[in-house]
Amino acid sequence: MKLFIFGLGYSATYIAQRLAAGGAAIAGTVRSQVKADQLSGLGYAMRLSASAERDGAVARELADSDAVLVSVPPDARGDPALEVYRDDLAAASRLRWIGYLSTVGVYGDRDGGWVDEATVPVPTSEASHRRLDVERQWQQFGDTHHILVHIFRLAGIYGPGRNQLVQLAEGKARRIVKPGHVFNRIHVEDIAQIVEASLGRPRAGAIYNGADGAPAPPQDVVTFAASLCGVAPPPEIPYEYAELTPMSQSFFSECKRVRNTLLRDELGVTLRYPSFREGLTALRAAGDGP
Repeated sequence: MKLFIFGLGYSATYIAQRLAAGGAAIAGTVRSQVKADQLSGLGYAMRLSASAERDGAVARELADSDAVLVSVPPDARGDPALEVYRDDLAAASRLRWIGYLSTVGVYGDRDGGWVDEATVPVPTSEASHRRLDVERQWQQFGDTHHILVHIFRLAGIYGPGRNQLVQLAEGKARRIVKPGHVFNRIHVEDIAQIVEASLGRPRAGAIYNGADGAPAPPQDVVTFAASLCGVAPPPEIPYEYAELTPMSQSFFSECKRVRNTLLRDELGVTLRYPSFREGLTALRAAGDGP
């Protein structure tokens, strides 16, 4: 099998590594020459994604790809990959599967209530509105061209080098407290196994929540990370006094609990890290943290 990935960023790189270990040929796009050189050294066929201009080399890679994974953020017009390569994707005779990495943000704020894949999305942020629009664009494209499209709605992503242990080591960890606020997370290695399982069990119109099923307050995660490192946790900061980045603000602006039972029931996936506790414990053992 050959998989082409639009946007080999953090999550998609782990997906590529897992599938390559199983014998898949990997090609894709990146934003930097350094990343292109690094991944080319692993045997991947990499191209720099420069602009909205069609790249003939990318088109040729798509022509003999069996599957395509899209891991690029939408812009004001929709999905850049679909915008530029729509005709090439439609003409790719071997293409049978398209995966799109989306976000649980499309469900909007549920005041702490539970959501699953059958829940009607009601996005509240502009970014989540764009994600939902792009989900529908890909689903419509798949229906039109008889290509199976799978949507992966991901929770807060963490993994090696990107977690609260690292934040503690860098002095950037904060325990921001907003009473009643919880959200789910997902380890990047679990994202990779979810995508791999999806490729093995294609279903038209499939949507999967990539979430750990264990929603928790963010301050509890920092406290647990500090306990693994044998250090005192940083002081609590009331939400109303916290200065937040736009990304952090998005996590605190919506509160919901995400079910992931479809992963087990339909894809047969058992998460390696069913909560942040297992995930952070493994990351600490691997060397992350102070």
